[in-house]
Amino acid sequence: MIRLLTLAACLILAASCSPSKQSATATFTNPLLPVGADPFSIHKGGYYYYTHTTGNKLVIWKTRNITDLKNAEKKVVWVPPPNTNYSHGLWAPEIAFINNKWYMYFAADDGRNETHRMYAIENSGADPTKGSWEFKGQITDPTNKWAIDGDVFEHHGQLYMIWSGWEGDVNGMQNIYIAKMSNPWTIEGHRVKISSPELKWERYGKISNKEFVYVNEGPQYLKGKNKIFIIYSASGCWTDQYTLGMLTANDNADLLNPESWKKSPEPVFTPEAGSGIYGAGHNSFFKSPDGKEDWILYHANDNPGEGCGNKRKPRAQKFTWNKDGMPNFGKPLPVSTILQAPSE
Repeated sequence: MIRLLTLAACLILAASCSPSKQSATATFTNPLLPVGADPFSIHKGGYYYYTHTTGNKLVIWKTRNITDLKNAEKKVVWVPPPNTNYSHGLWAPEIAFINNKWYMYFAADDGRNETHRMYAIENSGADPTKGSWEFKGQITDPTNKWAIDGDVFEHHGQLYMIWSGWEGDVNGMQNIYIAKMSNPWTIEGHRVKISSPELKWERYGKISNKEFVYVNEGPQYLKGKNKIFIIYSASGCWTDQYTLGMLTANDNADLLNPESWKKSPEPVFTPEAGSGIYGAGHNSFFKSPDGKEDWILYHANDNPGEGCGNKRKPRAQKFTWNKDGMPNFGKPLPVSTILQAPSE
């Protein structure tokens, strides 16, 4: 009898100490890395592939645990050749898997901001941190205007790109544009403007006593049940008021019709006063490994006045959906908040 009780006790103890799923035990705190503007991640084949702006190259982090990026495998996958139109200012890279191939989209210039345009590279391997990347060239519509922050998505079998661009050739206002794509590196037809910075909270952009630049940038596609959303960054990243806005369209709407898109009158992701988070913006989205949770990934500064430099850090938190089908992002949580890791 004593042996049976001892065996039972050991089994209970072993069960209580056995490894459990990450969602039940693992926690983390933000930020995920000490530096990393414009963070983006995709989950495929049991791994997260993560990237952010480095400025002079494209880098991919590979990990099973997105909240442990500091220990993730990291690889430089592409460095632009010198003395080209895309040798400098590599901004906001994104990773996509389309038609069984990997793509990275990024903005780059020749050393002058006014020459920023969108570009793509392609990898046909199973793992984007391995194999070779081929430069596919510039992605542009017929206007060939200044363009950054491209996001490619598929909706009802059609590829689209959304991005931030200038209407003309002079900096002063960044708008959100959309266009169809005939393949993952080619825009088909003309761009359509679907958002401009017109509301007060979109127009913090003072750069001198007389100069202002008003910004809509960093658009990201988000699929709901019966609606689709574009979450974008508003106001200048050099301001502490950098925040997230939202455009909404019905699932069956004509996405190239500006009237299909309705702008939320207030920002959808703004820090609480005193939270220690400033300039929360330039987001992307990812799923938990089990596909049951939705997460927002974004960057922010720890202190006021840190602007668009290398103080911005990537942060992640779970978000939910309201009964009316609208996303509920909540507030950016303070760095001291202990968070449950994505469910496995």
